[in-house]
Amino acid sequence: MQLPPLETPLYNHPLPVIEFWLTEIGCVQNSNDVCSWLLKMPNWQAQLLMDVEEIHVHYTGYHSEDVRRAFPYSLSRGDVESAILAGP
Repeated sequence: MQLPPLETPLYNHPLPVIEFWLTEIGCVQNSNDVCSWLLKMPNWQAQLLMDVEEIHVHYTGYHSEDVRRAFPYSLSRGDVESAILAGP
């Protein structure tokens, strides 16, 4: 599957492409909740929830602080990817 350019807003990505992208950046889909994804990194992990208007990200494990962020689908895939992978 080919991803659109990084500058493309997420709302211009079909759902299967967004799911493919999340897999490509290392996320694993929750088999009990298809809107929920988990990303594990060496010092932290993030739970991603695909909501109607945005992707909610809940980071844990970084200095034992919980950090929550939300990224609207109007942002580019590249910007959301950079923000998610930057961590808490």
